[in-house]
Amino acid sequence: MPVTVGQPAPEFTLKGFASPQADAPQEFKLSDLHRDGNVVLLFFPLVYTSVCTTEMCGVRDTISQYNDLRAKVVGISVDNPFAQKAWAKENKLNFPLLSDFNKEVSTAYGSLFADLKGWKGVSKRSAFVIDRKGTVRYASVSDDPAKIPDFSAIQAALKTAG
Repeated sequence: MPVTVGQPAPEFTLKGFASPQADAPQEFKLSDLHRDGNVVLLFFPLVYTSVCTTEMCGVRDTISQYNDLRAKVVGISVDNPFAQKAWAKENKLNFPLLSDFNKEVSTAYGSLFADLKGWKGVSKRSAFVIDRKGTVRYASVSDDPAKIPDFSAIQAALKTAG
């Protein structure tokens, strides 16, 4: 069952690269991410796929809008962190990608396909806004892997999250 607006966001710790230039993966805790502001979690199916590339490059190109709203953007997929790093470097992504390789966080957020075209356990394209208190302020989980989240709705939620 997906996480819903108004409930506490499930806590997690995932490994990932803070940037494509980072030497080693580091741990990211949700509670650390939202300590200084709001967080946008973007679950996506797989690196090196066309819709995921379009989505993440769109976020890259508008990252200043999220910065202006004092929001941290984090991408999450079930890919290993080294594949994520290579893809982030290739696409000049300017926000962290975190590896949910064990599929625990995607499951906790209700964002995991049991089967997507023969691939077992791939993240659903989903978006969550989490405020600095750790409460979910926006939630969208799509069963259509080609449907990119409504970024205007995400930004509207950020404006009201404070």
